[in-house]
Amino acid sequence: MNLFKGVGDFFALDVGTSSIRIVQLSGSEKTGWSLQGYGYASVDPKIAQSNSEDGKRKLGEAVLTVIGQSGIKTKNVAISLPASKTFTTVIDVPNQPLPEVQKLIKYQLDQYVPMAVDDAKVDWSIMGQSPRDGAQIEVLLSSVAKDYSEERMEFVESLGLNVVAMEPDPIAMSRSLNPAGVPDARLIIDFGEVSTDLVVTYADAPRLVRSIPGGLQALIKAAAQNLNIKDDQAKQFILKFGLAQDKLEGQVVKALESTLDNFAAEIVKSAKFFQTKYSTIPIGGVLLAGFAGAIPMMSQYIETKTSIPTIQGNPWQRVNVSKQYQDQLLPVASEFAVAIGLAERGNENG
Repeated sequence: MNLFKGVGDFFALDVGTSSIRIVQLSGSEKTGWSLQGYGYASVDPKIAQSNSEDGKRKLGEAVLTVIGQSGIKTKNVAISLPASKTFTTVIDVPNQPLPEVQKLIKYQLDQYVPMAVDDAKVDWSIMGQSPRDGAQIEVLLSSVAKDYSEERMEFVESLGLNVVAMEPDPIAMSRSLNPAGVPDARLIIDFGEVSTDLVVTYADAPRLVRSIPGGLQALIKAAAQNLNIKDDQAKQFILKFGLAQDKLEGQVVKALESTLDNFAAEIVKSAKFFQTKYSTIPIGGVLLAGFAGAIPMMSQYIETKTSIPTIQGNPWQRVNVSKQYQDQLLPVASEFAVAIGLAERGNENG
């Protein structure tokens, strides 16, 4: 789904809470993708989330530095929209000719969008016949506040770039992480700095999208408080030892237990909600992205709590990456799910 149509050659820009990621691909879904260029840089979360002119200036400088180091030449860019700023849902409408569907959605938008329709930018796409009712079709609907989307676009275009597309993080992430051709559903967990995106996909499309508070910073805070250590050391312990019971006598996992249990409860709730709507479609696996894929033993923890096989997702699964890039990307590869998904939208169809 695209909030604007993309055209021609472009690269993907994902400005997260603590890092900037850019990707340019060549090829297509049919012929296969190849990595043409990429960039990555850590950024101070205070700068990334700042609304001050000084904060925007520093963030803009950081983005331009990453682009310059990547060697990417095109000025056309597709940008991501954080899940916390967007609303994405799947609705059922009667299976009618397209003009009738368009009219129906237009007149009923206020029922689906959690803000005044005049204040929102809305896009939707038909996914096909509902798995639950042959007389209905499913429509993926996404919205974002006009003020936010326009501010985001103005910021990027002030850097001399041309925004050709905007897309919510969960939709882009689903495109890169979802394995093709699987007969059942997949639950994708993208564990970020301050929030976690949960997406259940089926038949190559998102069917449930949630953004919940709590991410790596919540774990760092819990570890720092319970172990009486500084935040930097807490982060180091979490990313090095993770949830291993045999590391540091299991002190790290004990310190995180309460926070993790709340996190796991939200995952289980999402899985159950999906199953109430799609009772005949099992969730066959959980895919981890972001910091969830970087914390040791997280997959085992999630699998124990959900009773669903859990592995680290691979956003690069359909991208040919040269040996040179492979070595450079290894430490941060799991963080590129959104950027790759944006880049995989395809040049020829926008």
